[in-house]
Amino acid sequence: MKGFFSIKETESASRPEGKILSCASCGFYKKCKTPKMQPTGNFGKQILIIDASPERIDDKMGAAFQSLNADYLKKVLFELGIDMFEDCLLTYSYNCYNPDQGYTYTTYEIDCCRKIVVNPIIKNNKPKLIILLGSAAVYSLIGNRWKKDLNDIERWRGWCIPDQDFKAWICPTYDTFQVKDKLEVLTVWKNDLRNAISHLDIPFPKYKEPTIKYLDNDLTVLNTIKDDVAFDYETTGLKPHDEGHKVICVSIAVSEDLVYVFMMPKSRKARKLFLNLLTNPNIGKIAQNMKYEHAWSFEILGVEVRNWIWDTMLATHVLDNRTGVTGLKFQTYVQFGIVDYDSEVSPYLKAKEEKNANSINRIQELIDKPGGPHLIMKYCAYDSIYEYRLSVLQRNIIM
Repeated sequence: MKGFFSIKETESASRPEGKILSCASCGFYKKCKTPKMQPTGNFGKQILIIDASPERIDDKMGAAFQSLNADYLKKVLFELGIDMFEDCLLTYSYNCYNPDQGYTYTTYEIDCCRKIVVNPIIKNNKPKLIILLGSAAVYSLIGNRWKKDLNDIERWRGWCIPDQDFKAWICPTYDTFQVKDKLEVLTVWKNDLRNAISHLDIPFPKYKEPTIKYLDNDLTVLNTIKDDVAFDYETTGLKPHDEGHKVICVSIAVSEDLVYVFMMPKSRKARKLFLNLLTNPNIGKIAQNMKYEHAWSFEILGVEVRNWIWDTMLATHVLDNRTGVTGLKFQTYVQFGIVDYDSEVSPYLKAKEEKNANSINRIQELIDKPGGPHLIMKYCAYDSIYEYRLSVLQRNIIM
């Protein structure tokens, strides 16, 4: 196999835990008959399907998706109007079969193989729809961009994500191993596949970058607000009851594309226009977990918010009661395809020592850094914009 891989393929600028992400460091290729298995399929309907790994028969025959499990998937797709080999491109999250390891995998092995899946397969072929079969496929496509816990496939299955990086619908579901001979799971799986395929006919959404208006000491523009708003705080902790807590900055989204953001004025007089907005009974208020903003408004600012009309977290619970799906960052990704807008700020929103929910976080460290206030305000602005957009989507479904 000397010379099978180029120097470029076995090098990586990324060295997690001192390891190089490369075919050579993974080593699977040394043990299989068909190393770095190439994708198969004519891609007629621009559907990319990513499964976990080749099986023994795939490795022996030198082609992807030749197993009995693949035959079963082919049959189900045919029932849904899809010819698997004619309409799809078929590949794996890691592309070398390991006879010693079977169908198990580590995330490191997928990390090594990711550049083969994402680049060139996805970037060169530009699929409209990407079906991810199982947790390994989810990790392959999302794991390096989603900086939080992925959890298991139950959290991800069923969503059709308009991924703005890949410009494709990403639709995770179970792998074939998980559904055969399990009637209740099989029914859900078929519904997931049917839903995914239906998105071929749905135009891919493009979202306008919001206009963020950074306000200094002059909050006069708040007097012009007459309609519903989504607002968000960045604060020194989760709960406001210990001494020393502050509301650091505020963002107010007045539409899906316009948001005002400012550092919280120090005096009550300077805050007056904002406090008037909070207590105005004619302006509806929207938040993600409204009890947070309500508690901080009451304890720190000394006012009670009037006319709450929507809580995006509660609405998510109504629409989908699975564990781990109600957070704003998760909903922003699965609904709008926007991932990881918070990674620069989120470390500072955690306490050095998490004694209790009233512990003070590290946000002051960020504010003291050059450009820190701007960074925290931009993050806060995105939060309220996505809360506003999410509320519009949810109300169209529920009401």
